[in-house]
This record gives sequence, structure tokens and C-alpha cells, in this order.
Amino acid sequence: MEADVSEMRNELQSRDGLWRRIQLECQQLQTQLLKIKECKDIQEIQIKNQSSRGQFTEQLENKNTELLLFTESQEHQDEELNKIRNRVYQEEQSHCSELERMKTEISDLTEELHQKEITIATIMEKAGLLERQLKMELETKHKLLTKQQLLEFRYQVIKSENTHLKEMV
Repeated sequence: MEADVSEMRNELQSRDGLWRRIQLECQQLQTQLLKIKECKDIQEIQIKNQSSRGQFTEQLENKNTELLLFTESQEHQDEELNKIRNRVYQEEQSHCSELERMKTEISDLTEELHQKEITIATIMEKAGLLERQLKMELETKHKLLTKQQLLEFRYQVIKSENTHLKEMV
């Protein structure tokens, strides 16, 4: 799970780096746009000073074309940036929900482990009680066996004496 979280974190960092690069490119493109506008303004002034109206119109059309292309490129980059932001947001949401699921699962497993520990403690306690009862029963049976053996020995002695007395009589 830690490896998955680490992998997700690395992916998010990578995407964040990509997003920052795109922002930097956007800033650079905006700076270039300002420069192009300045150049356009300067060229417009120069064209006004030139006698040839045809050159002015052609240059103006070229700059307008460049400006349109640049504007389209900027719009495309803005769309890409929005897509990346959406993907990053979705990944963050997915990551958060995965973390919540993992927290819930860990909590459930911890509770289950706690219940098993309680069960093991109860079983150990019962096993100890049964072991003590078994020892007591074994001691009682051992005493009874010893007593029985002693009585049997006495019986044999009495039987032997009885046989001896019968012979004597």
C-alpha cells in the first residue's frame, strides 16, 4: 500500500511539474505576444511613414496572421492546461478516496485483530483453568490408585493369612 501511495505521489509530483512547465510556457508565450504586439505597433508606425501602401497592407496582414496563429496556439495551450488540471484533480480525488478506503480497511483489520487477541486471551485463560482441573483430577486419581494398591496389598496379606489359618485349622 505504501508503494502504491508513493507511486501516486510521484505521479502527482510529475504532473505538477508538467503543469508548472506549461504555466511557464504560457507566461513566455504571453511575453512573446506582448513583444509581437510591440513589434506590430512599431511596424505600423514605420509603415505609416513609408510611401508604399501595398507594403504596409502586406506586412499588416502577415502580422495579423501571426497574431491569429499565436492566439490559436494560446487557446490550444489553455485547453491543454485545463485538461491537465482536470486530470490532476481527478487523480487527487481518486487518491483521496483510495486513502480513505485504505484507512477504513486498516481500521477494520485492527478491530478484527483486537477481537482475535481477546479470543486468544479467553482461550488461554480457559486452557489454564482446564489444566489446573486436570492436574487436580490426576492427583485425586493418583491418590485413589495408591489407596487401591494399598488395599489390594492388604487384601493379599489377609488372604494369605486366611489361607495359612485354614491350613492350620
